[in-house]
Amino acid sequence: MAEKKKKIRITLTKSPIGYHFRQKATVRALGLRKLHHTVEHTDTPQIRGMINKVSHLVTVEEVK
Repeated sequence: MAEKKKKIRITLTKSPIGYHFRQKATVRALGLRKLHHTVEHTDTPQIRGMINKVSHLVTVEEVK
């Protein structure tokens, strides 16, 4: 039987202004554009790694 992929909801809670350009690029690559913008991604190691790099700027919750 096919496994259902887990989803996570990522919200930009702090502005990346004043942070290194690589962190800004990571926020953009996650699909976050403005403050309090929320996106959903599948829970993969690549996405988790990106979240870890900008964990001080975002909040993460699992989608049920």
